[in-house]
Amino acid sequence: MSPKFAIITGSLLLSLAVGFGAFGAHIVQDMLSPERFEVYQTGVQYHFYHAIGLILLGLISLHIQDSKWLKWSGYLLTAGIVIFSGSLYLLTLTDTRLAGCNHSFRRICIHSGMDIFSGRSLERLLSQQLHHRHKY
Repeated sequence: MSPKFAIITGSLLLSLAVGFGAFGAHIVQDMLSPERFEVYQTGVQYHFYHAIGLILLGLISLHIQDSKWLKWSGYLLTAGIVIFSGSLYLLTLTDTRLAGCNHSFRRICIHSGMDIFSGRSLERLLSQQLHHRHKY
């Protein structure tokens, strides 16, 4: 995933998260039980947080070129948003229990994406910083 694509995708997903949040606050809340609405809100929150993470990944990728780890992190974060938040939206809005069956896969996508992103970007930034200091 290129830095530009990550920033654009993250921005679009962030806009969708805001839209789903507004939809939930103004329309869905009256349609669902408090417990089901809480599940819906969890989907919105994770959607929002990981979209911001995808934008940050794109911005960091502008400074760390050609990192296969950051590319994979972007793909996994995007898949995690679609699978995790999407399944929670589907579960609460349609009462489709099938949506809950991919719990392990969606957690793997989100956690792997965040682990790779945080670990690899920090590692690369620190090594570049140390290399830059020893250069002078």
